[in-house]
Amino acid sequence: MADLPHLVSTEFMPSRHDPLVVAASLLIAVLASYVTLDLARRIHSSRRDVGSIWWMAGSTVMGTGIWSMHFVGMQAFELPIAIGFSGGLTFLSWLAAVCASAVALGVASMNHLGPPQILAGAAFMGAGISGMHYLGMRALQMSMPIVWNKPLVAASIVVAVAASAVGLWIFRWLIPMPRGRRRIGYQIAAALVIGMAICGMHYIGMAAANFPEGAVCLSANQLGGTGLTAMVVLSTGMLLLGTLFTAILDARLQSTARQLNASLQDTNARLTAANTQLQKQAFTDPLTRLPNRLLFEERLSQALERLDGPGNGSTQRSLAVMFVDLDGFKPINDSFGHTVGDSILRNAARRLQLQAGTNHTLARVGGDEFLILLENPGGLAECETTAQRMLEAMGKPFDAGDKAVQLACSIGIVVYPEHGHRDKLVAHADAAMYAAKRAGGNRYVVFETYMAIDTSAQVELQQDLRMAIQSNALTLHYQPKIDARRNCITGVEALLRWNHPERGNISPGEFIPVAERFGIIGQLGNWVIEEACRQMAEWKWEGLHIRVAINLSAHQLRESGLAERIRYALYTHGVPASHLLCEITESVAMEDTHATQRTIEELGRIGVYLSIDDFGTGYSSLSYLRRLPARQLKIDHSFVRDLEEQDDARAVVHAVVRLAHALGLRVVAEGVETRGQRDILMAMQCDELQGYFFARPMPAETLRAWASGNKPEGSADFSASTLGLL
Repeated sequence: MADLPHLVSTEFMPSRHDPLVVAASLLIAVLASYVTLDLARRIHSSRRDVGSIWWMAGSTVMGTGIWSMHFVGMQAFELPIAIGFSGGLTFLSWLAAVCASAVALGVASMNHLGPPQILAGAAFMGAGISGMHYLGMRALQMSMPIVWNKPLVAASIVVAVAASAVGLWIFRWLIPMPRGRRRIGYQIAAALVIGMAICGMHYIGMAAANFPEGAVCLSANQLGGTGLTAMVVLSTGMLLLGTLFTAILDARLQSTARQLNASLQDTNARLTAANTQLQKQAFTDPLTRLPNRLLFEERLSQALERLDGPGNGSTQRSLAVMFVDLDGFKPINDSFGHTVGDSILRNAARRLQLQAGTNHTLARVGGDEFLILLENPGGLAECETTAQRMLEAMGKPFDAGDKAVQLACSIGIVVYPEHGHRDKLVAHADAAMYAAKRAGGNRYVVFETYMAIDTSAQVELQQDLRMAIQSNALTLHYQPKIDARRNCITGVEALLRWNHPERGNISPGEFIPVAERFGIIGQLGNWVIEEACRQMAEWKWEGLHIRVAINLSAHQLRESGLAERIRYALYTHGVPASHLLCEITESVAMEDTHATQRTIEELGRIGVYLSIDDFGTGYSSLSYLRRLPARQLKIDHSFVRDLEEQDDARAVVHAVVRLAHALGLRVVAEGVETRGQRDILMAMQCDELQGYFFARPMPAETLRAWASGNKPEGSADFSASTLGLL
């Protein structure tokens, strides 16, 4: 560039600009600025791979737009001579514009666009725009060099840098603004400002150029002319508008994609929530909201893995499983309805959970059955303490609408690894629970080896028992009761016997629990009632009037209609109700359940005698005992067994005899096996005696022979001829 102050005598050619072409260049600058802002936003909001494509395409479009504004502005410049532009230098000026645009868009795509980034980006972009302009001016190959006004050149470069900084700052301001009319308005205003700044830089740079008089353009026959100007304007406009349309279309597509993705995520979230809910329902009891059997077994398996795993160390040494079954729930559910029954189950679950604690797993696995997993319980003693707390909690009254009812529960306890294989824990806890039920309920029992009966054997045994009931293959044996003062038979107790065709005689202690477990205890009890009444009728026709005692289980007492079935059996066989005596264990008799008490009262009303069996092993309320329609108390054999050796046993038996007589009840002592026991009981004025010392249980035919005086050798001496009822 020539120094203007040293060439003051030089004459310069006059120049002018075509207003229409200037307006076209300004329009291109504004449109290019608007598209550039939109492209920058697209790059900033796109993924890295998509953003790279937009950056390359945007750099080309933006650079072409800026260069087109410059080229059209050059075409608006007129001199008295013909002018044109060198193709190579023109291409380099376009390349400079594209490079400057690439820098600008790269800076704009940064996640953090602060003042340092804006200043650095503006400097690079301003240098690129200035390079584009002055390379374009150099494409005017003049015979005499252009004389430059240095202050105006500097001003044009400053304007280029400032325009770049303004553009980047405006973009930073527009980034957080949501899409809408307001943002479009601001973007148009920003495009006007940036476009005018770029045009200002261009025309300041043009004003800095002076062409000496007499110079000619050596590139006049190259790029130039009105046709080229029109073509550049049209092609650039179409490029910019096409790019803008593509950006808008892509924005809409991405917005739709985001909406679809959000909808898909929402659907996935709903599906996940639904799946979670389904899983929760699959592992949760719907009534009590406790874990069910599936979840309990999963947690038990996990606890066993932690216990047996190689990395256990000393953090956990044992676990325990407790099987809890409510005593007397079914008759309450039948009597008060399922609504009250469900309320009691929920309340029972809360009580058990409170005693088990939140660190252990309580699950409902059946109608009124619960399982409890105690991890690292600290020994059997702690398990027993927990079980005792549960018994006490369950013994408190439950609300049953307008009255309170009481329940009890039976609990079986298993501790691992002491009580068997890991796969048998629940089965062993179940077996211990049934042992607690057989002992009268309202207690806990710790598993012992003899309780373990193979499941397949149980299934086979219950099938055989069903067939035995249907085919009348069971029998009753009868054990006499002897009047202590008169030394005669006053009655007999009917005891169930089963002679299996393959296994021989099976103890009631083995098959009665199976009957209870598989729900056939009711059929078994009905068979005993029917057979006892039939046998009494047969003896009656033979002239033998014998009172027969049968044992009623807790299951029978809790079933509705028991008294009616007994009344019908007595009526069918023509047996007086007073000839049948029903023995009920003390613990069952003391149960304050609606169904049990109703059955006991109904039996008393139809005239059936009642006897309280195993007296002294439970906890009786004397005021309640006085109101029972009972005729007898049976002293448990555990006290009779120790009469000859232990003073406390004699004291208890003597007290029971006096108590029974005070209440107007006869006393029967069972389990008498020695002469000494008999003599002590007779001295205490016990009314009736029963045991092996007098006779073992015998078939009906053998008992009939006794009535004829044919006693087996070795039997105690008493008068069979005076057999009768007292």
